[in-house]
Amino acid sequence: MKQYNWPQMILEPVGLVKSPLKIPTLKVTKDNLELKPSMEELKKEQRKLEQTLSEIFIFEAWEPLLKGIEAFSHILVLYWPHLIDPEKRKLTQVHPMGRMEIPIQGIYATCSPARPNPVLVSAVQLIRREKNSLIVKGFEAVDQSPIIDIKPYSAHYMQKEDLKFPEWMQNINKELGI
Repeated sequence: MKQYNWPQMILEPVGLVKSPLKIPTLKVTKDNLELKPSMEELKKEQRKLEQTLSEIFIFEAWEPLLKGIEAFSHILVLYWPHLIDPEKRKLTQVHPMGRMEIPIQGIYATCSPARPNPVLVSAVQLIRREKNSLIVKGFEAVDQSPIIDIKPYSAHYMQKEDLKFPEWMQNINKELGI
């Protein structure tokens, strides 16, 4: 494999999540992802999550970076799923959402939190800013998750036309009412 001379990559949290969510919805097992609740329970959790308020606490040193963020209705939050065992990050393929009837997919073809570099992203509604805290709605990160970055949600950059999804993902979205 070719060696690259990139500078060392270092990620440092800029803040953390204060959330009522204490455990992830999906449990990562040795060989796969396992759905803890039934699909019906997952739908209920999804509806509850959509209404859940969380606080994104930004460390004081980074507060100046928030200037102007309150003008946006939605933001993208990049965070680290800190409760995933580093051993589980070696998974390369899974049945999406632990659903054995869905053919195995490569990790990069799924939204699995078990990834070589588990940087997750969520688009959330920004309710308000309080100094160095952002109150958001619908954030799926569990309590104490490290925040890596925040970006304003921009339809110009984010929304694309003619999106295509595999049938298995369309079916899951339909089951979840998305």
